[in-house]
Amino acid sequence: MTHPRNPGTALDTSAFTRINRPAATRRAATLVTRRSLKGAHQAAWLVNVIACMDLTTLAGDDTPERVRRLCAKARRPLSDQILAGLGLSQMPKTGAVCVYPTLVAPAIKALDGSGIPVASVATGFPAGLMPLDLRLAEIRYAVDQGAAEIDIVITRAHVLGGDWMALYDEVAAMREACGAAHLKAILATGDLATLTNVHAASMVAMQAGADFIKTSTGKEAVNATLPVGLTMCRAIRDYRAATGHSVGFKPAGGMKTAKDALNWQVLMREELGRDWLRPDLFRLGASSMLADIERQLSHHVTGRYAAHHRHALA
Repeated sequence: MTHPRNPGTALDTSAFTRINRPAATRRAATLVTRRSLKGAHQAAWLVNVIACMDLTTLAGDDTPERVRRLCAKARRPLSDQILAGLGLSQMPKTGAVCVYPTLVAPAIKALDGSGIPVASVATGFPAGLMPLDLRLAEIRYAVDQGAAEIDIVITRAHVLGGDWMALYDEVAAMREACGAAHLKAILATGDLATLTNVHAASMVAMQAGADFIKTSTGKEAVNATLPVGLTMCRAIRDYRAATGHSVGFKPAGGMKTAKDALNWQVLMREELGRDWLRPDLFRLGASSMLADIERQLSHHVTGRYAAHHRHALA
């Protein structure tokens, strides 16, 4: 990442804002209907989102071979036919590959020379219900293995109980354990009950030094939704206005289609501006979404939809 890191600030609960859920839901709904992306414009936005994608595998049966296949897709997400049809001289690459800590080393080997960073989940993902010293040790292990980005999970009980200092201290300790690796704080927004809690948790994570705030682990009953994304983007905007520091945003979980990719980019463009359409400030945690993006780009190039089996899942 080339963007300056967020150094964090002191805890300031006066920055919290009460969020009106119906108003946030209406705003999110109108955002994605006000812009119509068609033809070459749609294709350009879909190519752009590939560079902002954390291609991810976080399954219990992950193997080094599965990770190698994922990394091959990260290196070459589009077919040569689509690349030529789009008039691109260079193959786009995904923003990162995200795996479990024990699979960081195989991912780094498979991505050697590509410039694609490896991200690792840590801190007892997805629940995070482990003693803090063990969660910090897992961060250090992933960093020692070569991970350039760490996706941590917060203790939801701190948010639900309003123990903001405990949450701040936890994230700050995790940021310190990351060292030079960037920290993405997963808020597990589907577990936080209210958008007001989502805004507060976002502010505390940023104040504690998170480089990105992320919606979900992908394992909750409810994952990334546009009203939640809107709330987190407003928190990022408030934090930047108060401190001058820019923090990245990563929705994850439940995103499967090219339309989802377009909707999230529209949200970024409308709420945070063009800087948040680049991988140093915007990522999407996804895997199956890439197959539909490739299918839509194939349709743009050829004028017809290819069979689903022609575009292998990442």
